[in-house]
Amino acid sequence: MTAAVAPIEHASGAGRPERKVFTPGTRMWEDTGLITFSLTAGSAFLLQTMEPSIAAVVDEHSSFRTDALGRAARSVASVMMWIYGGEEALAEAARLRTMHATLNSTDGQGRKHQALASGPWAWVLHTAVHAFVEGNKYFSDDKLTDADKESYYREVVQLMRNFSVAPKEIPATYAEWEPWFYDQVENHLEVTNVAYDYLKVIQTLAPPKQVPAVLHPLWNVAATPLGKMQYFFTVGTTPEIIREKLGLTWTASDERKLKALGWVIGRTVPHLPERVRYFPIAYEARRLERDRARLRKMINLRPV
Repeated sequence: MTAAVAPIEHASGAGRPERKVFTPGTRMWEDTGLITFSLTAGSAFLLQTMEPSIAAVVDEHSSFRTDALGRAARSVASVMMWIYGGEEALAEAARLRTMHATLNSTDGQGRKHQALASGPWAWVLHTAVHAFVEGNKYFSDDKLTDADKESYYREVVQLMRNFSVAPKEIPATYAEWEPWFYDQVENHLEVTNVAYDYLKVIQTLAPPKQVPAVLHPLWNVAATPLGKMQYFFTVGTTPEIIREKLGLTWTASDERKLKALGWVIGRTVPHLPERVRYFPIAYEARRLERDRARLRKMINLRPV
């Protein structure tokens, strides 16, 4: 499936590329809302916490240390809006740009950072490409071909346009993106305390504020296995060079376990009911589109 996306404009004199909402028939529409999205979202965020400007801003402004689940829920809901929100998707992108416009920081070395600087702003969406490809590699039985990757990447380019990412930050094709991405991973990303804090947080998920203190021991018993699993998936789907930079252990046995779990997940999720298979916003958007299609069919069949 492909999105209707115009060729990438790199000329400095070109006008602002058109912002477009995603619709049925795109890979984004079919795949982004799947619950398996959450299995690689951790590796995407980890890569973001190692980008110097993002790390500095997250360190100062993010609530991920004190409200990890709330922060994750808000992030997932926002991503679902990007793809399934219709015209509100563009409003959501504008809202995020406005929200980040004042999120600036100065790190321990005295370097000033801006959340909306073109490179960091683009990097968030570049990590999503990595997460999608890794998710397909491990957690899907419908493997991507090179052509599929190119098609999907062109949809990401449209998403970047919706977020007003500077054209200079967008490689023209997936074939160009892949070596560019790994060069960034090797030569631009840094070991940060934020990255280590994130890895700690996901292993010991603090109870939401709504959970009474008396129930915290029960929460910890239930959340610990989930935290360990999220840590396992995050580390396993993170580039090897990042594991080396952070000193994370990943064995051949771990890789076999990840592939085995992924094989089960990839063959189980497609058979789940759609209401379970997709996050709520994605499910409701998909159902609404089917209702609209049925209405259009009846309108076309009306006697005139």
